[in-house]
Amino acid sequence: MKELLKAVIEPLVRYPDQLLIVEKVRGREIVLTVSAHPDDIGRVIGRGGRRAHAVRTIMKAKGAMDNKRVSVDILS
Repeated sequence: MKELLKAVIEPLVRYPDQLLIVEKVRGREIVLTVSAHPDDIGRVIGRGGRRAHAVRTIMKAKGAMDNKRVSVDILS
């Protein structure tokens, strides 16, 4: 799950070496926390949160395929 999220977000950022994704698994729930360079947070979230919404939709769909509940938190 973490690898998929990294593959989706990494092309969006200018400083991919500072992209950090932490995965916490609790039973059927997976929580993915994303932190990036301060200049890249806006790129990850997108205008009006559209990119963040799209990323969350992709991850929820993948989670549903694996019978998991996935949430993505973006730290600013």
